[in-house]
Amino acid sequence: MDFETLKYEVKDKVATITLSRPDRMNAFTRTMMDDLIAAFDAVDADDDVRAVVVTGEGRAFCAGADLGAGGETFSRKDVAEGEISLSDQRVRDGGGRVTLRIFECKKPVIAAVNGAAVGIGATMQLAMDIRLASDKARFGFVFSRRGIVPEACSSWFLPRIVGISQALEWTYSGQVFDAEEALKGGLVKEIVPQDQLLDRAYEIAHEIVENTSPVSVALIRQMLWRMLGADHPMEAHKVDSRGIFVLGRSADVAEGVTSFLEKRPPNFTSKPSQDMPDYYPWWDEPEYK
Repeated sequence: MDFETLKYEVKDKVATITLSRPDRMNAFTRTMMDDLIAAFDAVDADDDVRAVVVTGEGRAFCAGADLGAGGETFSRKDVAEGEISLSDQRVRDGGGRVTLRIFECKKPVIAAVNGAAVGIGATMQLAMDIRLASDKARFGFVFSRRGIVPEACSSWFLPRIVGISQALEWTYSGQVFDAEEALKGGLVKEIVPQDQLLDRAYEIAHEIVENTSPVSVALIRQMLWRMLGADHPMEAHKVDSRGIFVLGRSADVAEGVTSFLEKRPPNFTSKPSQDMPDYYPWWDEPEYK
């Protein structure tokens, strides 16, 4: 599958998405937005993909928005001022379109942050499930230093990941910080030597691929993310109960229990593209609106 701004490869049931504008430190453009959304569409459409690793080509993960237009970078001259409602779809930011698509993904997503991750390079990771940093990675929520505000739904994601105090400190100051501070603040899971970063990401991905039910993982991903916004544990109890009741009768559960008792690796056959239970997506039901 060919894209203009990224590379896409599937091997051993893991899709690798590599941001690929190394001459511009993988800076984000509208084309990259379109490419990333299309790549995650491909991930969900392919049952042979069980996990995703996202990384960058060259010395950066993503250095933020491409600032080639100078002071006009964020001015959106394609939308005439005063002639459009702020609720119009054309006002929506590109980074948010990407993170919302990642949020909807049915597969686990691992960020392998190989270098500079600034602006959208930092915020796009927040919708990913596990973030690994190389020892050369740098992070920055630099929006206040550019006179703009955080985007890509980061005002929702970041405080949930690192806590409100840490989120405010990083976004108020706009400072660029190293992998050690990212680890201390809870933004990344671990720091890995640069030459071992992808190997570690694939190790985590293959642990999922080789031992878990695809439908279980797809449901778990949505359950945990969406319950972050629930106002009472009863909301989780309702969804948990549906899953236990419906999946309890499935072939994957029978295989999971039998393989455990027989002390052998499981052979799960469910496919997220066609075997999601009838109650999915539960959040579209009137009681969840």
